[in-house]
Amino acid sequence: MAGEASAEAARKSTQDLPEAAPGGEPEFPVHGDDRAAAFFDLDNTVMQGAALFHFGRGLYKRKFFETRDLARFAWQQAWFRLAGIEDPEHMQDARDSALSIVKGHRVSELKSIGEEIYDEYMAERIWPGTRALAQAHLDAGQKVWLVTAAPVEIAQVIARRLGLTGALGTVAESIGGVYTGKLVGEPLHGPAKAEAVRALAAAEGLDLSRCAAYSDSHNDIPMLSLVGHPYAINPDAKLRKHARELEWRLRDYRTGRKAAKVGIPAAAGVGAVAGGTAAAIALHRRRR
Repeated sequence: MAGEASAEAARKSTQDLPEAAPGGEPEFPVHGDDRAAAFFDLDNTVMQGAALFHFGRGLYKRKFFETRDLARFAWQQAWFRLAGIEDPEHMQDARDSALSIVKGHRVSELKSIGEEIYDEYMAERIWPGTRALAQAHLDAGQKVWLVTAAPVEIAQVIARRLGLTGALGTVAESIGGVYTGKLVGEPLHGPAKAEAVRALAAAEGLDLSRCAAYSDSHNDIPMLSLVGHPYAINPDAKLRKHARELEWRLRDYRTGRKAAKVGIPAAAGVGAVAGGTAAAIALHRRRR
């Protein structure tokens, strides 16, 4: 499916971007360019820390699991914050823990709780700078998606609260509206994110050379490499090195340091837009 989507995108006709003013760069994001969009990683790019950990805190508060499980979540979060990288073993453990916790619960119940948890733990951890970048794309009339390994229900809540177009995330299996404790397909991580973005771009008629992608992790280099405007946000060491070698734009909100010009002004205000569960499920079916 990834190859077909790429070929489909390559066959589509493209339009020239506006010419740069003498001595300057082309306007970015380009207002009114409906074949451009933006794709944002979530953990440590849009939000400080891991969404799954904050979701786990909220579920613990509601007695979904015991103290020893919370300790495991806390250890995973501490590793994420201290190491600044996404460790596959820790991610797998966190994912398995979350699946076992939600097994037998209704999807509607978790969605409702997710709204409460966002207000309790996540809202104050959104990076204002990254939010302004997303808003600039929205103000230009472009669609903006979260692309994350976090459960799609969590990503959907965050996307809706930030006024984004929608979210692509890992889909947990449910039968009759009840979680089974299994995944539908694979986690949306690393190369799978790139595949998802490529497929979504083909379905939406986007020109990836005019799109932007934002991430903190070297694991997302495949996604960042797909677009014409890759950005390293709060980058880990490997991504920072890679971005500098390829002269990608960088911004680090952890220290206020700017490694290069980003070229997007700060913006304020968000509007509510529907989330992306249907898109995530449809994308999975296209990949089967």
